[in-house]
Amino acid sequence: MNFNKDQLIHYVENIFKTVGLSSKDSHTVADSLVAANLRGVDSHGVTRVPIYVKRLKEGAVNPRPNIKVIQDNNSTLLVDGDDGMGQVIGQKTIEIGIEKAKKNGGVLIGVTRSSHFGAGAYFVKQGVEEDMITFAMSNAPSTMAPWGGVRPYFGTNPYTFAIPTGKKEPIILDMATSVVARGKIIMAAQNGTDIPTGWAIDNKGQPTTDSNSALKGTVLPFGGPKGYGIAMMIDIMSGVLTGAGFGPHIKNIYGDFDKPQNVGHFFQLIDINTFMPAKLFKRRINQMIDEIKLSPAVEGIDEIFIPGEIEHKMEQTKRKNGIDLSKEVYDDIKKVGADCGVDIRDYEGKRNDTIR
Repeated sequence: MNFNKDQLIHYVENIFKTVGLSSKDSHTVADSLVAANLRGVDSHGVTRVPIYVKRLKEGAVNPRPNIKVIQDNNSTLLVDGDDGMGQVIGQKTIEIGIEKAKKNGGVLIGVTRSSHFGAGAYFVKQGVEEDMITFAMSNAPSTMAPWGGVRPYFGTNPYTFAIPTGKKEPIILDMATSVVARGKIIMAAQNGTDIPTGWAIDNKGQPTTDSNSALKGTVLPFGGPKGYGIAMMIDIMSGVLTGAGFGPHIKNIYGDFDKPQNVGHFFQLIDINTFMPAKLFKRRINQMIDEIKLSPAVEGIDEIFIPGEIEHKMEQTKRKNGIDLSKEVYDDIKKVGADCGVDIRDYEGKRNDTIR
């Protein structure tokens, strides 16, 4: 099924309104999920709607959190998310961070008592619009073993960098510390398909291409021990330092419905103007981009891409042509909508070819 992005956002936000989120927060969550689909990161898109709704209904997520700064030292902040939706907490934290960074030149922000916040690119783009280099990272429930181990301890612990470029699209590096985000394996299991070799091992430590066996085992870190080391550092900053859960002490999003997840995040915003005029920085960064794009490519490679460039091109295409959902994802969000009294048929087939 193909959806116009505005109609898909409208459908999803109306679902979240029925389970207690405010209109503003419902839009934030829906907008972030559809933004992931637009960028081709379907594992963090609307496929998450059913589990988010379930956790809200079960009381594992607070639909009306009192998000507040509990420690403020001007250049460092600690934010209590009050067990709310991760996207809502992330959005609020970035807003606070931009204000602080404008005053102080930069800010470091830890977040405790949060939940899954989706794709990091959604948040860092906001800092870029204010001429700030923006960094976001998060820990996650245990799905990845320490290098050489079998039992999961760390999450896939994603991190995102965003760099403003002026005329060009921002540079956005958004990635998990595993070979792939676990959400891609979940989607493969939902679709009944295998996964490539090298993504995961089963619960006995053996390589597997079976998506269901992979979910019972552990995903693998990218770069072997290097990815494991980075995942550990992210968990220290997001979990240990903030007072949030870490390692196996974070609750499973697909289980543990009786308790909040207590996910931790860590953000950094740097005002470029404290180092040099933002206009000059953008000229320099665009020089770098141009030189990389013009550098010789190996045989068989037509173009060298900058981090985030492929996702941006995909987003432009999907804004114009619509977002395609698999039958499995469509059926899942149709059912959760019906359970919430929202009919997906009211949002189908409405086109809007304006690129915004």
